[in-house]
Amino acid sequence: MLSELMNFLSSCCRPSADHYGHAGSDAVGKQDGLLWYKDIGQHVAGEFSMAVVQANSLLEDQSQIESGSLSTLESGPYGTFVGVYDGHGGPETSRYINEHMIYHLKRFAAEQQSMSVDVIKKAFQATEEGFFSVVTKQWSMKPQIAAVGSCCLVAVVCGGVLYVANVGDSRAVLGSLVKATGEVLPVQLSAEHNAAIESVRQELRALHPDDSHIVVLKHNVWRVKGLIQVSRSIGDVYLKKAEFNREPLYVKFRLREPFKRPILSSEPSISVHKLQPHDQFLILASDGLWEHLSNQEAVDLVHNHPRNGSAKRLVKAALQEAAKKREMRYSDLKKIDRGVRRHFHDDITVIVVFLDSNLVSRANTVKGPTVSIRGGGINLPSNTLAPCATPMELGST
Repeated sequence: MLSELMNFLSSCCRPSADHYGHAGSDAVGKQDGLLWYKDIGQHVAGEFSMAVVQANSLLEDQSQIESGSLSTLESGPYGTFVGVYDGHGGPETSRYINEHMIYHLKRFAAEQQSMSVDVIKKAFQATEEGFFSVVTKQWSMKPQIAAVGSCCLVAVVCGGVLYVANVGDSRAVLGSLVKATGEVLPVQLSAEHNAAIESVRQELRALHPDDSHIVVLKHNVWRVKGLIQVSRSIGDVYLKKAEFNREPLYVKFRLREPFKRPILSSEPSISVHKLQPHDQFLILASDGLWEHLSNQEAVDLVHNHPRNGSAKRLVKAALQEAAKKREMRYSDLKKIDRGVRRHFHDDITVIVVFLDSNLVSRANTVKGPTVSIRGGGINLPSNTLAPCATPMELGST
């Protein structure tokens, strides 16, 4: 019975073969079916590894690593910027962040001539406002764009300091070496904003004391207004500005009662960590990875294997767990195409940033290698609007 199901699923939505070639060089990454990866590269403070596996019909995860100048000025500051953007409801918001967040960060860093929490907050705010403008312009023709949003996880290594900023439920985990034992312990540096977490539900209730339905348990999953799991995001304008929660937006996204204050927030949680020699590496990943691997399992996989291919190794471990949960073989899971694959796992993006302590301390003043790479996937036109998601799918960030 399982083999018949597998044959049916793998035959659905089969893409053309030209999307599935193996790139001959790792300069901009390689493609292996629905898996894109760059096994190893150099940034100003060490090495890095990236991998993305697609599950949705259109890739909703976007990601990037930018290293070198973090300012529009030649004088710097210099460092490494890493972003993981887990979209929901479509790819528009995550693509927008991928195009604009680094630009805003460099602009504000130039104004202040330094990197700071304030620079990062302003970059998030400018990106959010920019996407609002896009929604306003496209609203009459594509009203469903108001129901598209994205989690946004950013890490910046600059001047011996690691900044981690997050909205949504992606996660950044630092691998910290314990010299006495040789083991690596995980240190989670990102706060998550998901209604499954009790403290997040309490925060929402405190912010909306007059709304008894601000969080709803639906199909055994906690959702904000019964629609979405995350409480903070970029985009999701229909839950931030009441004028977009009306016709012509599809009725399944519209709230029955008008709201007076934004239901979701775009305010990032930011942590600041002074890097130490025992800080070995940082793993940034969308929640598709953490659904299947614990923090400790992830850092062990990186620590106990060669750096080369670290991100791909983490993605494959998550896929093997996803297959095991469905009593399938990993080789069978790989045969299932995008779209159908979403029933088995989410889009998964992983970036591993290795931290060389000798380079970390110099990273603010030394230009180092200039890097600009974006995580790949099946190539489709950038202006393609995803098939309209259901509220249930919108919540599955």
